[in-house]
Amino acid sequence: MALESFKAQISLLLEQMINQPEDQHEVQEQLREKLGEMRAMGLPLPADLVALEKRLDDDFYAAGT
Repeated sequence: MALESFKAQISLLLEQMINQPEDQHEVQEQLREKLGEMRAMGLPLPADLVALEKRLDDDFYAAGT
């Protein structure tokens, strides 16, 4: 059940990123936290979300330089 709960929460976060772009940084942090919780619990991470996390990190570091 935990996996389904995480999937639902992540789905809501992704919708927020689309519908509320002004809050994108906050939503990105929440997404990272959810993925971190999944890792800590040993749950499988969907490959597309791992790729999204990497892209968000790359974008964040590129914007900072």
